[in-house]
Amino acid sequence: MKPRDIFLTKLKRGTAPRIATGSATSIVTTDLMEKVGVFFPEAHQVPEQMARLAAAGYTELGFDNVMPLFSVWHESAALGCEVNWGDRSRMPDGRACYQSIEHEISIPQDWLQRPSCAVPLEAIRLLKKEYGDEIAVVGKVFGPWTLGYDLFSVEEFLISTLINPDAVKRVLRTLLEITVAFAQAQIDAGADALTLADHCTRDLCSPETYLQFLQEIHQELHERIPCPKILHICGDTSDRIPFIQKTGIDCFHYDSKVPTPVARQLAGDRLALMGGTSNINLIRNGTAELITQDVQEKIAAGIDIIGPECAVPLDAPMKNLVWLAREAKRLGSNQS
Repeated sequence: MKPRDIFLTKLKRGTAPRIATGSATSIVTTDLMEKVGVFFPEAHQVPEQMARLAAAGYTELGFDNVMPLFSVWHESAALGCEVNWGDRSRMPDGRACYQSIEHEISIPQDWLQRPSCAVPLEAIRLLKKEYGDEIAVVGKVFGPWTLGYDLFSVEEFLISTLINPDAVKRVLRTLLEITVAFAQAQIDAGADALTLADHCTRDLCSPETYLQFLQEIHQELHERIPCPKILHICGDTSDRIPFIQKTGIDCFHYDSKVPTPVARQLAGDRLALMGGTSNINLIRNGTAELITQDVQEKIAAGIDIIGPECAVPLDAPMKNLVWLAREAKRLGSNQS
């Protein structure tokens, strides 16, 4: 089986010659940028450079997939948020464009044609043309909860869940359509699967809040987006993995704050698991021996796709990512 087939098979907990390896979020480090000669901010703004840097996840690191959206701000920038696209040592950051949850969201008719969305769409086309069916091309969209943070600020959005829940629900229904539209555009451009990132971690969203506002939304996104989906939520999600399992989403990209055996038990037999390798303890500061041990633990627990837990720190050494992918392939052969 080709890397693409292995990745997409394991994303659905199917049988393959080995465990898959890859990332649902950014794998960019400063030394990876130097290796391929592509840097932020141009990698967010020029489709050819975005595609070239994303391809390094396969050509330089050895992962089974590529994912070209390195920022969390693509949709929000197209909707009017002011964004600083960073530099080789700094990820992008942005500012909310509304002060009150009651403010009606203005959606430009051409938001999908604006650079922050048009560039990754073209990058996906370029990657699909270059690599065809060899590797999995994974897109990325943000769920309406995260888009709500971006457009209204985290503080305004979260306070409103308590004092104005009806307004929050109206916002979520509006922004859900943004998520679906950008997802479909990426599928049309050639994406084989999509990361659905929605930052409803325990620090910002209780399990009761997840049930009240988001479980139904995530289930609808699963039903309306016609490709395999990887839900990414940072932080300790052990109190909501059983709820996520019920949405029908194919795969959950989990954080190392959830112990791997616990994640596997909570996910059950149907929900695939991806990631879980600590960015700080292992990707940034780990040794080859510790990374090998981590891979062995994940194989033993039945993790389907081995890779980093979230966007990799820019100052992490790419050699640790190379070793992670290499060990996953070596030790994960004939295990599934």
